[in-house]
Amino acid sequence: MNVNGYKIENGADLQKANLKHAYLKGAELSGANLSSANLALANLFEADLSNSNLTSAILDHADLSEADLSEADLTGANLHNSYLRHTHMIFCNLTGAVLDHADLSHADLTGANLTNAVMTGANMTGVELTGATMPDGSLHD
Repeated sequence: MNVNGYKIENGADLQKANLKHAYLKGAELSGANLSSANLALANLFEADLSNSNLTSAILDHADLSEADLSEADLTGANLHNSYLRHTHMIFCNLTGAVLDHADLSHADLTGANLTNAVMTGANMTGVELTGATMPDGSLHD
């Protein structure tokens, strides 16, 4: 699949790619490098982003519902007002990520690292946090 001139595939190097408003529903991007990519307002519903590098990525207002972000690195990513409903984020690194006003309802954050994450106004209804490191550095039972 090609979107905005970028080849969308597992392991793709999409560092600093401009994918704002991109339709990437169900995209296979496992192990991709999306560091500093602009994915604002993108549709990533059911996308596979497991083991991907999304450090400092811009994902504000993006729809990542039911996506797989297991073991992805989202250090410093901007997920402001994003949709992460029923998203798999097992062992995901969200250190310093901005998740203010994000909808994380029923997401699985088992073992995730949320150290210094900004989560003001985030919807945490039904979120699984077993073994997660919380923003203040404490471990969730």
